[in-house]
Amino acid sequence: MSSNPTQISDDYVSENRSGVGGGISDVYGEDLATLDQLVTPWVTSVASGYTLMRDPRYNKGLAFTDKERDAHYLTGLLPPVILSQDVQEKKMMHNLRQYTVPLHRYVALMDLQERNERLFYKLLIDNVEELLPVVYTPTVGEACQKYGSIFRRPQGLYISLKEKGKILEVLKNWPQRGIQVIVVTDGERILGLGDLGCQCLPITIDVGTNNEKLLNDEFYIGLKQKRATGEEYAEFLHEFMCAVKQNYGEKVLVQFEDFANHHAFELLSKYCSSHLVFNDDIQGTASVVLAGLIAAQKVLGKSLSDHTFLFLGAGEAGTGIAELIALKISKETGTPIDETRKKIWLVDSKGLIVSSRKESLQHFKQPWAHDHEPVKELLGAVNAIKPTVLIGTSGVGKTFTKEVVEAMATFNEKPLILALSNPTSQAECTAEEAYTWTEGRAIFASGSPFAPVEYEGKTFFPGQANNCYIFPGLGLGLIMSGAIRVRDDMLLAASEALASQVTEENFADGLIYPPFTNIRKISANIAASVGAKTYELGLASNLPRPKDLVKMAESCMYSPVYRNFR
Repeated sequence: MSSNPTQISDDYVSENRSGVGGGISDVYGEDLATLDQLVTPWVTSVASGYTLMRDPRYNKGLAFTDKERDAHYLTGLLPPVILSQDVQEKKMMHNLRQYTVPLHRYVALMDLQERNERLFYKLLIDNVEELLPVVYTPTVGEACQKYGSIFRRPQGLYISLKEKGKILEVLKNWPQRGIQVIVVTDGERILGLGDLGCQCLPITIDVGTNNEKLLNDEFYIGLKQKRATGEEYAEFLHEFMCAVKQNYGEKVLVQFEDFANHHAFELLSKYCSSHLVFNDDIQGTASVVLAGLIAAQKVLGKSLSDHTFLFLGAGEAGTGIAELIALKISKETGTPIDETRKKIWLVDSKGLIVSSRKESLQHFKQPWAHDHEPVKELLGAVNAIKPTVLIGTSGVGKTFTKEVVEAMATFNEKPLILALSNPTSQAECTAEEAYTWTEGRAIFASGSPFAPVEYEGKTFFPGQANNCYIFPGLGLGLIMSGAIRVRDDMLLAASEALASQVTEENFADGLIYPPFTNIRKISANIAASVGAKTYELGLASNLPRPKDLVKMAESCMYSPVYRNFR
């Protein structure tokens, strides 16, 4: 297949076409082709007829033209009408809106993904605000819980303890070779739902489950045994990490997702110096929350160093956010990070984390043990510390009680309240509660979406501190620059890029995050900022640096528009 070299910038494409999209392999030249050029639907051979219609990568349903139907032996296999992709999208959205149960919408979308990938992604891109709550929190939580029952066909790779010693062989079974990003979980801590075993993401490491309900469920699709621990677990994960690098190369990005606290910190610490790794629960959540806090300062007229922070929850999310806030304040003020940490307090299940508890604390909590008398309850901690920012990462719903929120409102003109736990049922408080109990003065954001709230004639639009703002742009920035390691400065760059895209109009509506309708533009700008920081730190391997990193990011993005076939 030929392409027109005059239409492609030298910044983006090397002469041998091996580096399209910042190193993303383009085996068949599809990414090099403009949308009006023809591509070949390769499988093992050229797909045609019934095989072509059953391949979700190439299936266009009723959008196949008469010429394509003749050329690929589709005539008679489809009704005679030809529908454009836009009409198909309109029809699919109409059908989805007929479902009253969110999980039914989720299943319908997964069915669409299995038969027509491009239409599935076009629906998501064009209707992101409406469909994100279906494919992400809160509906995805229920989907994970019931995955064994709604399972139809695998969407990713499953690596269980049965494959110990041959993980590399399992990775080679995946049909695509040019993998750039891997999202991996062991399913032990899904959202705020706990151990859901083998029921989650593109690569699931199945080491068993301690969830008795799943172990006794005849429809459970994972290993029916207790979780591996200790040396057995560590050796299995190490084999996986080595196999990933051996099969996909030094620059494949491994995103850890939904590991339990005790494994999450250990894995990130162990592999951050030898692999390109990123933990979404620790680092992604931290980056998106920091972005909201940075943006909120424009409303409050303050700087981060003016605040006192109190967290309910001291796990991956809580300590990850706290550490990035402390780092940001340290860089802004030139104060040592040991000092900036003292502005941040955490409450766990045993109460306020204080110095007298230090010896009994897990290692990731110890930096947050400050001098103070013990306080058992959150309300007591709020009254003692008098925070300006209250952040919930506890995974326990309804913990920001009326008394807690009203206390925040007594010593803050505009209390900043972030109820981040997912799904919606686990949120520390609702948007309506936050606005009502503070008499409309709160700046509020949550982890799961809430509808706009009317209070005394004014409409408030609660923001959503959703990791979807960060990890696509962060991942793209790392890939297109050819990053070899992830550093905290890259996360700060992502936070600052996201915060900079909140407009005065957004602030007027009470938002501290930009609307999701602009997510592609947001992600491109985040990718450009992360890429710039990677080059600045000397950690980029795709040289020379492109002149326009935003255009570079946009050129790497997937287009869901149907292609025309020969």
